[in-house]
Amino acid sequence: MILKISTYGSSILRKKAEPVKEITPALVELAHNMLETMYKANGVGLAAPQVGKSIRLVVIDLSKEEDERTPVILFNPEVKPEDGENPLVTDEEGCLSVPDIWAKVSRPGRVHLTYENEKGEKIDMRDVTGKFARCALHEVDHLNGVLFVDKISIADRAVNASKLKRMVKGNQSSGNSAL
Repeated sequence: MILKISTYGSSILRKKAEPVKEITPALVELAHNMLETMYKANGVGLAAPQVGKSIRLVVIDLSKEEDERTPVILFNPEVKPEDGENPLVTDEEGCLSVPDIWAKVSRPGRVHLTYENEKGEKIDMRDVTGKFARCALHEVDHLNGVLFVDKISIADRAVNASKLKRMVKGNQSSGNSAL
């Protein structure tokens, strides 16, 4: 089932999501619906708050082709920069909740990621790098009420200010706003 994606200005995107206490069949089904929604929108990651659920659930799939899909479902993910030398890596990001805006964001190049999979197994991944690390950081930010546009340069923010204002205005008219 395709879910509605909340956009910039929606209050749920600014709330800290609640931990998942028990991984139920209904939550696994939600995760699969999130994957379907993400694929339909041509995304690579989606957090539960983006579909109106304030829980700590993220889905990620960096594959480009339908027959090569490698979805990862992360309940209660935690991500932090790895210790030691870990320079920031700057790359362009976009977001399904902030459509049509792309900007450079600097993030740690290596991260330590922990989460529970849909079977409730604890997964501990060290030295995660590349697009998966960036995507995990981006999606866990969503669980903490942080959007990538909060991390962009003043110049990029100025360039995109009118688009962001239009999104907020659209959410105000639907009674769903908060910054």
